[in-house]
Amino acid sequence: MTDARLRFPPGFLWGAATAAYQIEGGVREDGRTPSIWDTFSHTPGKVLGGDTGDVACDHYHRWREDVRLLAELGLTAYRFSVSWPRVQPTGRGPAVQRGLDFYRALVDELLAHGITPALTLYHWDLPQELESALPGGGPAGGGWPERDTAYRFAEFAGLVAGALGDRVEMWTTLNEPWCSAFLGYGSGVHAPGRTDPAAALRAAHHLNLAHGLGVQALRAALPARARVGVSLNPSAVRPLTPSPADLDARRRIDALANRVFTGPMLRGTYDDDLLADTAGVTDWAFVHGGDLDVTRQPLDFLGVNYYTPAVVSAADGPGGPRHDGHGASAHSPWPGAGDRVAFHRAPGELTAMDWPVDPTGLKDLLMEYTAQAPGVPLYVTENGAAYEDKPEGGAVHDPDRVRYLHGHLAAVHQALLEGADVRGYFLWSLLDNFEWAYGYGKRFGLVYVDYDTQERTPKSSARWYAKVAASGELPRSLPEAWPGV
Repeated sequence: MTDARLRFPPGFLWGAATAAYQIEGGVREDGRTPSIWDTFSHTPGKVLGGDTGDVACDHYHRWREDVRLLAELGLTAYRFSVSWPRVQPTGRGPAVQRGLDFYRALVDELLAHGITPALTLYHWDLPQELESALPGGGPAGGGWPERDTAYRFAEFAGLVAGALGDRVEMWTTLNEPWCSAFLGYGSGVHAPGRTDPAAALRAAHHLNLAHGLGVQALRAALPARARVGVSLNPSAVRPLTPSPADLDARRRIDALANRVFTGPMLRGTYDDDLLADTAGVTDWAFVHGGDLDVTRQPLDFLGVNYYTPAVVSAADGPGGPRHDGHGASAHSPWPGAGDRVAFHRAPGELTAMDWPVDPTGLKDLLMEYTAQAPGVPLYVTENGAAYEDKPEGGAVHDPDRVRYLHGHLAAVHQALLEGADVRGYFLWSLLDNFEWAYGYGKRFGLVYVDYDTQERTPKSSARWYAKVAASGELPRSLPEAWPGV
């Protein structure tokens, strides 16, 4: 008889994730200074609706309530990020203790409820002062295209580790450095909004360097029991057809989406095809001797963030990416490939982000990372979907999200059966929040947030996910017309 439930391993972490700028608010309190996202969101035309993260979910004042929500849902882990400008307002020098105290209190509250804190050091909120510094201006910065920013990050990592290392055992250096480099400095749809393909590649290298230096700083400050990793957003890239031209398009995007980070971090190299593809953009002289020894650091885990696959073909003419899921821009986030590769919408139903739903991409990535980093445990550090959630009669029913989650958790389970060492799953996101350039128009949360009143309402998906977390089991299938919980 076929077992009706899919069982996950004992000790599997069932979590949810957030990011500081997306939920905290309190942007001018207790010494915090602007980040690049404060500046970007206050620039007219950069964020839909003119939305900003000034208040967001007001988590800076409502964090106890949010931890209670996690506890009531029975989740065993919470992934959050530390606001760099809240802790180190200028991006250099001593920490602001009031900023660290906020995270000390948050972590203590999580531990008091039996929830494992999973700390991310960088989720895109670079201190504006580091971005504003002019290139070549001495030890200043100039954002991620400037080498000094990597050293500033390592200093920040050491400060946070010194303050929270006695409480937090799971540490992530960077979240989705691809977005920081290629959306922030290539297409310009993310902060700081620059559109320079050479700067995007410099930023990618300096993020790799920051990761390596950050791991070294964490290892120097943390107790031996601490686990250190990184969260990448690898792309499950698929060719539109098996033609040689489309396979080459797939290779180009795989190099820019995936191997530009996994090469330096896991193997200590930039692949020859990546260097050749981008030779017309940069000569890579910003890679100094010894850098790739630093970028390749032993890791205790790898985080995989996944939402939807990418389907590519050889471009049939100029015009850059289409349907690549990274926002509309006249500038490509793919240096050296923007006019050679076309993006196509994958088959399947769409989320509110216009992203196709395809759980097989998650399983494929978990197996690919298992092969690339044998012996390194994996976590799904982000996975989720936005839908047009609306409260009705005091409740929020979101069966589409439940179907999305069920399909992707089943994919994780299949990866486990095929040998992937997946230790946990962090759903994106605990709360509806500021969704970057989309403002407040897209809702990813398990918990509905009324932004006028800040009232939190767990959705049907939250109750369903709570049952999965409590049992450690997933129904093998869902009713075709799932009514909600």
